[in-house]
Amino acid sequence: MNFIEIAQNRYTTKKYNATKKISETEVSTLKEILRLSPSSINSQPWKFSFISDEKVKNSLAQVSYFNEGKIQDASHLVVFSVIDSIKLFEKQIEKHLPAGAVGYYNQFIKLKTEEQIKSWLSNQVYLSLGFFLSACASMEIDSTPMEGIKAEEYASILKLKNYKPLFAVAIGYRAKEDANQPTIKTKTRLDVEEVINSI
Repeated sequence: MNFIEIAQNRYTTKKYNATKKISETEVSTLKEILRLSPSSINSQPWKFSFISDEKVKNSLAQVSYFNEGKIQDASHLVVFSVIDSIKLFEKQIEKHLPAGAVGYYNQFIKLKTEEQIKSWLSNQVYLSLGFFLSACASMEIDSTPMEGIKAEEYASILKLKNYKPLFAVAIGYRAKEDANQPTIKTKTRLDVEEVINSI
């Protein structure tokens, strides 16, 4: 499939085949793809947790509002977290980024309020989400992005320190009876003229 076909066929999966699992090779590929995600100044203020253990997955499902069934039946759950310590983030970029990138941060980002800096950091994690969903679709792996999670409970279950969960993505393979797939439910988007401004 070319990318336009991938975009046409990708959808948010509502019901998974609980018996079909993603191979370890494919999981390793997805981990590497996430590692290579783009971010402003290559800031990489994230941590990605891949969960396949059924006990942990069920614990997370119970603190995921209306997403419980999807998480339980999916092959894996991937939790996207943002670094929650500005001081720790600044140490990270000092260690790993070139002087020009650190200079950009110091000149344009560091002067903002704590809330604004943390919003900027979270935006980088959302960039990785789009990258990840496209990668899954290209590998014919189904996905369900979910902001409907209890972040504090997620952090406790995953024993995350200095990172705050933002959202999760269930991944696996659709159930044949999933009514949300494009072959059953027509995919709808606004007309191109409403969303694209050509100048």
